[in-house]
Amino acid sequence: MEAQTPQPTTKRTLLALVPLAVLVGLLALDIAIFGSDSILGASQVSLLVASGVCIALAAWRYKTPWKTFESAIAGHVGSVATAILILLLIGAISGTWMASGIVPAFIYYGLKIISPKVFLLTACALCALVSLITGSSWTTIATVGVALLGIGKAEGFSDAMTAGAIISGAYFGDKISPLSDTTVLASSINNVPLFKHIRYMLITTVPSFVITLTIFTVLGLSHGGAEQGLVKTYSDVLSARFHITPWLMIVPVLTVLMIARKMPAIVVLAISTLMAAVAALVFQPEIVSEIGGSVTDGSRARVLFAGVVESVYNSVSLETGNPQVNQLVASRGMLGMLNTVYLIICAMCFGATMRASGMIADLANLLRPFTRTRTGLVASTVVTGTALNGIVSDQYLAVILTSNIYRDSFEKGGWEPRLLSRSVEDSATVTSPLFPWSSCGMTQATILSVPTLLYAPFCFFNIISPLMSMLIAAIGWKIVRKVV
Repeated sequence: MEAQTPQPTTKRTLLALVPLAVLVGLLALDIAIFGSDSILGASQVSLLVASGVCIALAAWRYKTPWKTFESAIAGHVGSVATAILILLLIGAISGTWMASGIVPAFIYYGLKIISPKVFLLTACALCALVSLITGSSWTTIATVGVALLGIGKAEGFSDAMTAGAIISGAYFGDKISPLSDTTVLASSINNVPLFKHIRYMLITTVPSFVITLTIFTVLGLSHGGAEQGLVKTYSDVLSARFHITPWLMIVPVLTVLMIARKMPAIVVLAISTLMAAVAALVFQPEIVSEIGGSVTDGSRARVLFAGVVESVYNSVSLETGNPQVNQLVASRGMLGMLNTVYLIICAMCFGATMRASGMIADLANLLRPFTRTRTGLVASTVVTGTALNGIVSDQYLAVILTSNIYRDSFEKGGWEPRLLSRSVEDSATVTSPLFPWSSCGMTQATILSVPTLLYAPFCFFNIISPLMSMLIAAIGWKIVRKVV
């Protein structure tokens, strides 16, 4: 049970800034020294050090008992247990989808169909559609996104730019899909009917996405593209190394259908992994034997079994004769996700200590003077939702805490609760992948193998959405007070 915290004061607010300042300083130092490798351990240490500073300050200044922190940490870490399992299964999917030839087939057919001039536009729109249908940005990025990243590399686009298009589309769909857990969470916690919440979000979301698509169209049209000879080389190498066939598309199609039928994410990912493993045995037995042969010698069945299992859990590299294609067909497996899991657990510890100490509420006090007007209230909500993604490192906590912090202010001001739920989604949901140490930022960087700081400038939808929310608030378009 959390301890009762005193009313916020200037001294309490300034004290609450100390752990945050320590974290930001340490993370900046980590990135300066280790670069993108900071996720391998340095960032985790920084999060734990900042957690320790928070605990020490609260225990010294407010006499907050250790039991309070222990209970909060257990609750926060426990709350991401499902997400961690999903992350491990995503690693398994990445391995089996690669070994089975599904991702190579996506890349092969994509190179044949998608023109470089409209690639970024197509990638963003396709991820938006898949995410809208499935309600999951993570699943979209881990499946379609990984394949599109390979196509973009072959077409001559930078990984950062392609990742920005993928993430922009995936979070558009995730934000307005009735199947999205963040959409359901934001509407339910603020007592707004789900579809009423979604319709109201369209006012800020559609203009943001139109601007995003326009930017990617311009970037694509101004891109010279890769040499056709290089594209042909990639296609030839893939078709020579893998058995490319349309039958491989059965697995992703069935995966999308399962998600559309609202089956649990863990069940869908597990079944998809099994289907891909079977596809690997059917269509790529030589590749599976090659993977298994590095583990064990023995009967054909034993080698095949070892190959399938290793593709699920281990990082696998295949030699294709082309260094660039080697990168395209490399997979991480479940082991490749462990650094991200480690970082998520440490991030949850920091968020738990900040919340248990009452410092989250103290930080919100900084913005209270700006909530007297409609524009100021929405802007404060958007800034808080964005900042909490960086502080607590989890979009679900950011949605919940932002809603709790501002609910009374919206109520007292006479504003409709759907304005609060929309402001929360325009910030807490979409900005989560922009922070390198947040659960979303870490996950997307791991899945796509592109550091967060590199792809973030190209996540135009995620950047524009909170700005659009504040602009619409300033204009006052379809923002009315509640009828008493």
